[in-house]
Parts: sequence; C-alpha cells; structure tokens
Amino acid sequence: MQKLKLLVPLSRCLSRNGTVSRQGRSFSALPNYAQHDYLQQDEVLVEGRANSRAAILNRPTVLNALTAHMAARLNKLYDSWEENSSIGFVLLKTSGDRAFCSGTDVVDLYRLLDEGKTEECKELFRSLYKFVYVLGTYLKPHVAIMDGVVMGAGAGISLPGMFRVVTDRTVFSSPEVQLGFHPDAGASYYLSRLPGYLGEYLALTGEKLNGAEMMACGLATHYSLKEKLPWIEERLGSLITDVPSVIESSLAQYGTLVHPDERSVLHKIEMIDSLFCHDTVEDIVEALENKAAEFGDKWCANLLHKIKEAPPLSSKIALQSIREGRFETLDQCLAREYRASLTFISKDFSNDFIEGVRARLIEKDFAPKWGPSKLEEVSDDMVAAFFSPLSEVEPELNLPVAVREPDV
Repeated sequence: MQKLKLLVPLSRCLSRNGTVSRQGRSFSALPNYAQHDYLQQDEVLVEGRANSRAAILNRPTVLNALTAHMAARLNKLYDSWEENSSIGFVLLKTSGDRAFCSGTDVVDLYRLLDEGKTEECKELFRSLYKFVYVLGTYLKPHVAIMDGVVMGAGAGISLPGMFRVVTDRTVFSSPEVQLGFHPDAGASYYLSRLPGYLGEYLALTGEKLNGAEMMACGLATHYSLKEKLPWIEERLGSLITDVPSVIESSLAQYGTLVHPDERSVLHKIEMIDSLFCHDTVEDIVEALENKAAEFGDKWCANLLHKIKEAPPLSSKIALQSIREGRFETLDQCLAREYRASLTFISKDFSNDFIEGVRARLIEKDFAPKWGPSKLEEVSDDMVAAFFSPLSEVEPELNLPVAVREPDV
C-alpha cells in the first residue's frame, strides 16, 4: 500500500486542467441552440438543471459507442453552454446500465470504409478530437460520471475534464492495439502521464483497471458506489454555482474511500516498470519471455500472449506514440494521433484495422491475419510514416488553440 499512496498525487497531471491557460475569453448571455443538429439528436440527450446542463450519451444497445453525429453534437452543445453565463457547470453521463462509453463505433467505421466513404471517417476523427481538446481546455467545471465500461475514446471524452467520477462497476481499458489501430482521442496524452510505465502496459496489452485502480493511479478524482449515483445527481442538480470547490465537496459528500485490493496489478508497478521501460517492443517481449521462463510467472506469460496476438505494427506505433506524448501538450498529441488515424484508414501501409474489426467484431472468427505478421518485419520507415506530416492535399487537424489558449 505504501507504493500505491505515492501514485495518487500524480492525478494532478490530469485534474483541474492545470497546464491550460484560461485567460482571454468572456461569456455571452445568449446560448446558441439554433445550429444544433436535430438529426439523430436522440443519440445525445440534454437535461436542463437549475444552473447546469447534462449531456447524455444514448446508444445503450451498442455500449454508447461514438459516431460522427454524436461528436458533432457534443461540440455544439459544449460550445453553446460555455458561452452561456447562466450555466455554471456541465455534466456528462450516459443511459443504460452496462457502459459509460465503449469508444468510437469501429463497426460503423468499418462499414463506411467498406463503402468507400473515407471522408466521413475523417470527419469523425476531426469532430471527436476537437471535442477532446475542448474538454481539456473547458472554462467551466465539468463532471463525467463514468459508470460501467470505459474504453478507448470513451476515456478521451471524460478524462480531460475537471472531475471524473468512477464507481464499483467502472472498467477502463485501451483495446485499440488489439483491433489493429492505435490509442487515440488523447490516449497518448493521459496514458503517458500515468505512474512509471503503466501507460505502456495498458496500451500494449489492453488490460483493464477497475474504479479503485483508476483512483489510485490518478485517472479518476472521485469514487462512488453505483447505488449512490442518483443522490450525487440530485445534489449536483440543485447547485447554483460555478465554483469548483463547491462541486468537489458535493461529490465528496457521497464518495467512498477505496484502495485497490491485494490482487490489483498496481501492486506489481515495480515489475511493470522493469518490463515495459525498454525502448522497443522487441525488448519488452524479450523481458517478458525471460521473466516467464525464469520464474514460471503465469501473469507474465499472459501478457506475453496478448502482445504476441496483437498486430506488430500497431504495437510499435502505440509504444512510440506514448513515448512522444510524454513531452507534448494535449493539442500536439491529438494532432499527431490524427495523422496516425488517417494513415491507418488509408490502408496504404496496412489493412490491420479492417482485419482486426472483421475478425473480432464482425465475423468473430478471432483469427486476424496481420500484415506485417512479425515484429521484425515492421521497419522504422513504416512506423515513421504514421507520424509524418500529412500530404499537401490532406489538411492537418485544425484545433482552436489560438482562441482557447491565446498565450501559448
């Protein structure tokens, strides 16, 4: 437990948006609802409160997976709420009992790519990444209630915010590599800021964390039992404030003090650091092989199996992305991730994303044929192509940095 206590202060890297400038902007009393996309608006519902607004992801049958329409609507809602001086803070929650958000709707992306609608896929990434950036620089307090499954982009639309509430039912993971993609929607920013090499471990293996573990490593700010969520929402709904400390005390009122149990992977943080600190995926695999052979460690053997099952190209891209993310701002991480996402869907270097979705989610034969199929077949030039500037005819990701962070 002594080691775990050292992890908690690192939550400052993610909470309060502490590295973001908040000067140079003013509020308008007039909300702008006229431009809201009413098509498919039932996928993102709105709940009005005395001094706040709540956005509700509403696709429970597909674990609230995100589409381009949902990302665009979230952007419009949050833009108008930020400019409305009668709104003190914003809440993000979801409908259904199983998931907060399972990430981007990759099955929909698969369908769009199969139909040749690449531009629609690009629009999803543009809208989604813009929302992640807006949330990370939001001027008003934000509360995300992350109950249930939180995967991929589901973390991207919640973790950059000020308050992040998890429950006894929360399960977090970054499974993108196993699908032939890469950790995106800001993942290279928040994973790279976890203690030690925990981010590399989560990205390369797709392993899960529960709510208590998210609290311990700083991904969450508050923990509550599922049964107390109605009380939290009722309390928040009655607040007339835009003061973060008032909101925090209301969340803490119904919070629960928790610690990871004795089986938690966080008790292995020193071993994780020793295994995942290496410069290449090949070296990480070798370290796991040596540990598994030397001690007959089943945990290491399981991690080794997961990495070897994953596409080699995605693994190498994920590792480099997190390593670069340690030295970048949120907007820089998103811009770089956008380049990688567009390169993945272009299929110029690999068909792994299409193949991964097909094998794991469409046909479910769980026998993807990765290309390249071996780590040694992935050249440095191949990896570099996913980090290189886009071509002259393909615009880079355009984030409102000059408006939101004028001093940067």
